[in-house]
Amino acid sequence: MNKPHRPNGDNTSWIRSGQLSWRVRLALVFLLVSATATVWVTNRLLTDRFTESTRNRAELRLALYSGNLLSELRRNAIVPQLLARDPTLISALQSSNYSQSTQRLISFVEEIGAASLMLLDRDGRAVAATDRNRLGELHRSAAYFVEPVRSNATVFTAYQHEAGGYRFTYSRRLEDSSEVLGVIVVEVDLQKFERAWSGISDAVFVTNTEGTIILSTEPRWRGLKETEALRRQTPENAIERAIRVTADWTALPPDAYLRGEAVMRMDSRIPFRGWQMTSFSTYSSIRERVNGVLALEIMGFAILLALSFYALSRRTAFRMALFQRESAELRALNARLQREIAERERVQKTLEVAEQTLAQSSKLAALGEMSAAVSHELNQPLAAMKTYLAGARLLLRRNRPEEALASFGRIDDLIERMGAITRQLKSYARKGQEAFSPINMGEALTTSLSMMEPQLRQRQVQITQILPDRPVLVMGDRMRIEQVMVNLLRNALDATKSVRNPEVEIILAAGETATLTVRDNGDGIKDFENIFEPFYTTKQPGDGVGLGLAISSGIVNDLGGRLTARNGQHGGAVFEMQLPILEDGLEAAE
Repeated sequence: MNKPHRPNGDNTSWIRSGQLSWRVRLALVFLLVSATATVWVTNRLLTDRFTESTRNRAELRLALYSGNLLSELRRNAIVPQLLARDPTLISALQSSNYSQSTQRLISFVEEIGAASLMLLDRDGRAVAATDRNRLGELHRSAAYFVEPVRSNATVFTAYQHEAGGYRFTYSRRLEDSSEVLGVIVVEVDLQKFERAWSGISDAVFVTNTEGTIILSTEPRWRGLKETEALRRQTPENAIERAIRVTADWTALPPDAYLRGEAVMRMDSRIPFRGWQMTSFSTYSSIRERVNGVLALEIMGFAILLALSFYALSRRTAFRMALFQRESAELRALNARLQREIAERERVQKTLEVAEQTLAQSSKLAALGEMSAAVSHELNQPLAAMKTYLAGARLLLRRNRPEEALASFGRIDDLIERMGAITRQLKSYARKGQEAFSPINMGEALTTSLSMMEPQLRQRQVQITQILPDRPVLVMGDRMRIEQVMVNLLRNALDATKSVRNPEVEIILAAGETATLTVRDNGDGIKDFENIFEPFYTTKQPGDGVGLGLAISSGIVNDLGGRLTARNGQHGGAVFEMQLPILEDGLEAAE
């Protein structure tokens, strides 16, 4: 019985699978070794770094606390010297009238910020105090009364009261002509620092020159030596939390041991009567920060390892799914391409029909626009010809043939002008081929006004002209410039139809540009955005088609100028035509 033959491809697959398995095992071992080394190095470095950072912050905090304490003591040291010179207090001790003394001390304590103020007479009796409960008390044997009486200086006293805490006072005697009248006592509020220190995670205390604790975040430590205080069973507080960490976990040597556990101890000297401030800082925040970073690293390596196993387990299934998906995608892509080809062919046919329709519409639109432009531009000469013909007929009836011939001459000029207009409209498609020549703007304006003569005779319009003494020359086509002037004058006349006293002002000026300004006293312009658009008009139907300003703006732009419109300050519309001035021609005219 023959054994089944395994193809060569299967043998190759086995060899590749063995190589892949060996590489995967090596990669997993490398990943585990890297994770262990990374965690160990991170723990070592971060522990040292965070420990040093905590030590620096503790030193800075201790310096800040000692500075605040010294500042409070120095600020209150000057108060007894100032109050000892107060004339009101001295007068009260001399006259034994203390009715206003307590109120005055209360007003002082609010400004000074001291714990309390007390005024003692020469017998040591409290005659005025911010704490009214202490009025009448005898302090004859108190150090803050005896020592100031004996010496003419400010005396500092720290004494322990019945509740176990300490009080700190500055006192100085009040005198008149070397006679002692009494003693002013200022109590310094140092307990506010204890209250502020209790909100932190450190344990802080202050010792005097004898080593006795006078200020502390732990009330049971006051009045004891440091060694006695640390041997006491303390309640749940900052120092209790500080010593819960494992001893000697950090690479740095511990500063002190409390109840067998390592803590960080800091000392700072206060430059005041040999005082010293000590703090015990906790290591727990360091351990928490290091453990947080280590937990993130371990979690990252664990996720990486899990993903590696998941990727290996899904590798074969993924290949099969990939082949099947590629086959399905190829079939779907083939069907989609066939649909897109059919859609493109349909769109191409539709586009060809649309292009033909659009071309026909464009031709009709251009034909309509050209017809409207020709009608608009020829309307003015035709109206003038009609007027001249009527005048010539009347002159012939009156047997005045010479004047009639003059009218026929003007009609001939208008016919020539109409021919020039039609040639100009036909040449719009060939812009840039016109032959320009020097044009006198004043003469062109005179010709334009003569063409408008029939309309001016029909209406009583006051025409005001302001012209320069010297000719204003520009380069351009005289026929087109006169066409713009006629359109501006006609618009001004149409704008003043509803005005009782119509006025049109024409100003020709020469500066950097040749500027022709036409101003009327009509209703003004309401729509500046569409005023130069073709077929836009505010006239009644039959009075215009809205091409005059559009054609005029195009002519001025072709000549290198600018046509603008605005409303005047006193009403009406103002149109300005600005054209480049001909400098050589201007100098020749001069």
